[in-house]
Amino acid sequence: MTTAIEATGLYKSFGDGTWAVDGMNLAVPAGSFYGIAGPNGAGKTTTLRMIIGVLRPDHGQASVDGVEVWPDPREAKRRLGWVADNPALFERLSGREMLEYAALMRGMDAQEADRRATDLLHVLDMEDSQSKMIADYSLGMRKRIGLAVALIHRPRVLVLDEPFGSLDPVNTQVMEDLLQRFRANGGTVVFSSHVMDVVERLCDRVVVVADGRARVEGAVAEVRGQAPTLQQAFVDLVGGRDLGEGELSWL
Repeated sequence: MTTAIEATGLYKSFGDGTWAVDGMNLAVPAGSFYGIAGPNGAGKTTTLRMIIGVLRPDHGQASVDGVEVWPDPREAKRRLGWVADNPALFERLSGREMLEYAALMRGMDAQEADRRATDLLHVLDMEDSQSKMIADYSLGMRKRIGLAVALIHRPRVLVLDEPFGSLDPVNTQVMEDLLQRFRANGGTVVFSSHVMDVVERLCDRVVVVADGRARVEGAVAEVRGQAPTLQQAFVDLVGGRDLGEGELSWL
C-alpha cells in the first residue's frame, strides 16, 4: 500500500505536564478520503499541524508523499494544501488578490495564476465577491477561499481541519464535489471532524482519536462494527453521557 501520509510516534506537550498528542501513529493510503474523528480537545488539530510542518513534534516523525516533514518541512509543504478551521488569510486583500498572491508565491507565472484563480472562483461560486476584501467575508466564505488557496498549486495531498463547519448545504455540496474531483485526479484528502455523518458519508477509512491517542482505525464499516451508525460507535469508543432522570427537572 502506497501511503500519502505517515506519522510514527508523534508526541506533543504544551508544557502543562500532559500530552496533547500521545504517541500517534497513522498511515493514510494514497488516493483515499481519510477521516480523523474525535471529540473537541482530542488532539486532532495538533496532530495535523505537526504533519503539515507548522508545529514541531517533541518526538516522532511524519512524512507527506514520501518526504519527511522534520527537521526541514519546506519540501513536504510543496506537496500539500492546508485549510485550517478558521483560515489565516490577508484581510486587506480581495479574494482574487489572495488567490493570485498564493499562486505567485508558489512559483506560477501571472497568466497561469489568473487562469486558475478564475476557475476556482467560478466553481466555488465566489465570482460576485471576488473583489471584496477578505475582512468583509463571512466564515463560510473564508473557508471557500482558504480551500481555493490550498488547491491553486495542485497539491497531491489536501489536509483540512473541520472543513464543513459554517457552510450552508449548497456550498457544502459544492465543496464535497470539488474534493471528490481532486481525489478522482489522484489526490488524497485528509480531514478532521467531530460530525460523524459527514465522516461516514465521505470517507473510506477513519481513525478515532481521544486523549491524544488513536483508539481505533480502519475502513468505516469496520470501525462502525455492529453499531447502527458511526456516531453511535464513536460514542461507545470515547465515552458518552446520558442525562439522568432528575437532571434539569426545572426545564
